Amino acid sequence: MKFLIVGLGNIGAEYDATRHNIGFDVADVFVLQNKGIFSLDRHAFVSELKWKGKTFVVIKPTTYMNLSGKAVKYWMEKEKVSLENVLVIVDDLAIPLDTLRLRSGGSDAGHNGLKSIDLLLQTKQYPRLRFGIGSDFPKGRQVDFVLGKWTPNEMPIVNEKILKAVEAIESFATQGISKTMTLFNK
Repeated sequence: MKFLIVGLGNIGAEYDATRHNIGFDVADVFVLQNKGIFSLDRHAFVSELKWKGKTFVVIKPTTYMNLSGKAVKYWMEKEKVSLENVLVIVDDLAIPLDTLRLRSGGSDAGHNGLKSIDLLLQTKQYPRLRFGIGSDFPKGRQVDFVLGKWTPNEMPIVNEKILKAVEAIESFATQGISKTMTLFNK
């Protein structure tokens, strides 16, 4: 069985360790834990892993957030991965920092990466793991917050939650989305 794991983010050093790049960070840890490496390929950094009899194609799109759908669609078609075996990891302002939320589909909630994926896949019904980044910013400063770096106080929570997100990816692949939602949506 094959899975496409999509970590959303933006390429470039200026985006490293920002809230908006948490999808890249989760993908990095998942690949590192499974002794994989990323290489640059069409529309994405890509790593292929085997784990517990399953194949994972992990991508970090190089299209920038607003065109993420281009990479997702390309890699789904190239690797022949069914929609229910795609998992998109994305930051979410509407969810508290200490929370992960797995869904089998839903709205883009104003997230440009999800909007692009919805548009190119022509559906909103694909699994996504929302990584809460909180909303602790002054009015009108949303962009600065999302593109800002994690604070030293946030880092212990972020690091712990990245490990939980990796566990959620593994559970998604071995136990399915319903059971994984029960385990991780608290």
